[in-house]
Amino acid sequence: MSDEATTPPPIPPKDANPDFELEREMTEKLKTAHAEIGRELSKVIVGQKEVVEQLLIALLSGGHCLLTGAPGLAKTLLVSTLSKVFDLSFHRIQFTPDLMPSDITGTELLEENADGTRELVFSKGPIFANMILADEINRTPPKTQAALLEAMQEKQVSVAGTTLELEKPFFVLATQNPIEMEGTYPLPEAQLDRFMFNIVIDYLSEDDEVSVVQQTTGAGAEPVNKIFSGEDLKKCHEVVKRVPIAEDVVRYAVRIAASTRPNREGTSDYINEWVNWGAGTRAGQFLVLGAKTRALLQGRAHVTFEDIREMVGPVLRHRVLVNYRAEAEGITVDKVIEYLVESTPEKA
Repeated sequence: MSDEATTPPPIPPKDANPDFELEREMTEKLKTAHAEIGRELSKVIVGQKEVVEQLLIALLSGGHCLLTGAPGLAKTLLVSTLSKVFDLSFHRIQFTPDLMPSDITGTELLEENADGTRELVFSKGPIFANMILADEINRTPPKTQAALLEAMQEKQVSVAGTTLELEKPFFVLATQNPIEMEGTYPLPEAQLDRFMFNIVIDYLSEDDEVSVVQQTTGAGAEPVNKIFSGEDLKKCHEVVKRVPIAEDVVRYAVRIAASTRPNREGTSDYINEWVNWGAGTRAGQFLVLGAKTRALLQGRAHVTFEDIREMVGPVLRHRVLVNYRAEAEGITVDKVIEYLVESTPEKA
């Protein structure tokens, strides 16, 4: 037998691996772009650093977000500015009690051709954009809320027996007002679970509010520059999934999610006493995805327990349902989550 037949082929260098090249390219790009994105957003958005960070993590992970906050806290401005920084098409949908599903997805219209014949032509609705702001999503009936379900999960829309693919990347960022509950339709758990994060936007500090008033009553903000593109985002979604994570860290995320479920073996007494319903499997998935993205943004190629802990609040806030006893005792979801992080050990 000849030497040529028995000699194994040479191992290609890592640089020849297209996946490795993509990871290296996007990791380096994220390192430099993280600070740049923050600078561009700060031209328009004052303060809210934690909110901006969580939104960035969700977008770079490919997840949808629920934004909870009182009116006038610049939720719409924040989302529209993000779409400019990432060079994404943007549509805002005002959810009202009379909004119909076809107002979101689009409808067929009867149009007359030049020769006098008529045909049905599909007119696309505002759902056909990269970034959708579903403003006050809890003000519209469940039938219309459900029109977002397929789009959020499957990235497609079914109209008149035809399935249309949505352009990727595709994000839904929905806002809801936690104060004014009269005349609202709370989102069902099935739809809440499709949001990666529930991000709470609070009032600004006095200094930040002074800056906002000066900026909005003066000459106006500087124009925002594009930092990322839609193609960059799609590449980033692939890279995030390849970030290595130790099994112990994954188990920690899974234990935190599982610890929210009442009346199960090993569940803490305070969970059994205060919680009606806990988080499902998606919670663990989103904890890990968010932690991987946070690690990349900080220039690390590995995930730590601290990365998981930082994701617990936004991931679990809308997945843990407290009962009447907790409300009577003044126990909020955030307080339950705080206890949960303190009582869950890193290693079993």
